[in-house]
Amino acid sequence: MTFSLTARCARTAMFGVVVTSSSPAVAARCAWVRGHVGAVASQNVTDPGLGLMGLDLLRRGFGAGKAMEILVSAREHGGYRQLAIVDRLGRTAHHSGARTLGVHNVAEGDNCVAAGNLLATPEVPAAMARAFEAHADDHLAERLLKSVEAGLDAGGEEGDVRSAGVKVCHEHDWPICELRVDWHDAPIAELRRVWEIYRPQMDAYIARALDPRDVPSYGVPGDP
Repeated sequence: MTFSLTARCARTAMFGVVVTSSSPAVAARCAWVRGHVGAVASQNVTDPGLGLMGLDLLRRGFGAGKAMEILVSAREHGGYRQLAIVDRLGRTAHHSGARTLGVHNVAEGDNCVAAGNLLATPEVPAAMARAFEAHADDHLAERLLKSVEAGLDAGGEEGDVRSAGVKVCHEHDWPICELRVDWHDAPIAELRRVWEIYRPQMDAYIARALDPRDVPSYGVPGDP
């Protein structure tokens, strides 16, 4: 039901996840990131708690491989889970249980890991990883969007995708970018449209969070 890419930007040390699915509101359940820590995707028959647990393990100093080993054994029903992790050093790990749905595959790249299930073709994750690696100078959110667009172009999910989301953290626990399209006939294209609106304003929102005394106006009626 899902394909995703979980990544670290080697240039900025940002972490992010992009994900899309035929199910509604996929990013609410599957994308987990934390600044200075790492990123986790928890998908297939999703257990969101594994995303949170994975971030906690990374924060405690476990690398991606050991964190994955603990995650897979920590809860029941590991055969239903598909997981991907990137740690603070850009190391990756993944797990696809025996009950992962349909055509499924994983592709690791430089500071990234792409994973999918119920795919139209097993080549989708590799296309996503290649797209991510090809745009190393772009903002991480832009690279993630290009990767999911490449996955769609490579065949995407066996059925139509209906939701998508991108989530990026940098120097704080909270995300600097968390955009979601929870139900749409073309969610990846709509996510691109929302990103193009948000991108020019992103730095101002970060500045307002850190010190609101001298920041740009919101540019809305009533705001001086």
